[in-house]
Amino acid sequence: MRNVPVWPGPFDPAALPDALLTAARPYVVRGGFAHWPVVQAARQSDTALAHYLMRQYNGVHVGLFQLAPEARGRVFYADETLQGFNFSRHTTTLDQVLSGLLHLAATPAPPALYVGSTTVDAVLPGFLEANAMALGARDALVSLWLGNRTRIAAHYDLPDNLAVVAAGRRRFTLFPPEQLHNLYMGPLDPTPAGQPISLVDFARPDLERFPRFAQAWEAAEVVEMDPGDALFIPSMWFHHVEGLAPINLLINAWWRSTPDYIDSPLSALRLALLTLRDLPERDRRIWQHHFQHFIWDADDSTWAHLPAAARGLLGPIDETVARQARTQLLNQLKR
Repeated sequence: MRNVPVWPGPFDPAALPDALLTAARPYVVRGGFAHWPVVQAARQSDTALAHYLMRQYNGVHVGLFQLAPEARGRVFYADETLQGFNFSRHTTTLDQVLSGLLHLAATPAPPALYVGSTTVDAVLPGFLEANAMALGARDALVSLWLGNRTRIAAHYDLPDNLAVVAAGRRRFTLFPPEQLHNLYMGPLDPTPAGQPISLVDFARPDLERFPRFAQAWEAAEVVEMDPGDALFIPSMWFHHVEGLAPINLLINAWWRSTPDYIDSPLSALRLALLTLRDLPERDRRIWQHHFQHFIWDADDSTWAHLPAAARGLLGPIDETVARQARTQLLNQLKR
C-alpha cells in the first residue's frame, strides 16, 4: 500500500482551497484544524473532550450501535446469510454514550459503541460556530462520528467528503472507484448503514474466498490521522475506517457537485438491474449503444436537432424538468 499524499498546495482553514475540495484523488492535510477548540480539549484528555461536548449538547437523543466484544469492533452482518447484523441499535443521550466510552476506555476487549452519521447542528447547536469548516457556497451536511475501537467496512459515498479527526486516532484505507470488481461488495439491500460494503475482513483477508482482493490491496492508499488532521475523499472512492483509540471523534462534511434535484445514480443502477441486466445479449448490446449515445457521449449536438420546447429530459435538466421526469417515472413503475 501507498500512503495518501499530503496536500501540496496552500491551505487556509478560514477559506478552504477549491483545488483541494474539487480534487480527483484523496489528500491529507496534517494539522489543518489543530486550532479547533474541540481538538484542543481532546488533546488535554478524554474527560476534557467529554466536558467540551456536554457544554454544547442540547439533550437530543442519538442513535447508537452496540457490538459484542467478540465482534472486535467490526460493524458487519451477523452471519454468511447477510440478512441480519452483528450489532444492536439503541436510542440514547450523548452523555450516556460519553460516560460509557470513558468507563470502557481501560477495558482490554470492550464492547464497541458507535454513534454514526449524526447531524452536528441537531445535537451540538453551537459547535460549528466555534469549530468552523469554511466550505464557501457549498451546501454541506456536517456530521459527527463518535465511538471506541470500531472498524467500518470499505464503502463509497456519493458526495465529496472532508473528514476531520477531532479526537483519538483514525486509519483510513482508500481505493479508487475502479477497484469495485476486486472489493467483493455485499448486497444493495440490506446494508448496515445504507451503502453496500466490502465483505472482506481487512484484519484477516480470506484470499481463498476473495482472491481478487490482493489486486485491490496493491491499489490501496492508507493514512493514520491524529487530532486536527483532515482528509479529503472524492465522490465514489472506497474507504475503510478504523478507530484506533479508546475514544474517537470524527467531524465530516458531505456535499454534492450537482443540484439537489438530480437524483442519486444508485437509483439508476437499481432500475438498470431491474430492466436491463437480464435481457438477451443482443438486446443488452443495443441498449449499451443507447446509453453511450444519450449518457456517456452526450453533448450539445445530442439534442441540437430538436426544438428547445421538445427536448425534455434529452436536453439540459433543471428543477422543473427533473420534477416532471420523476413523476413520469413513478407513474410507469406503478403499472
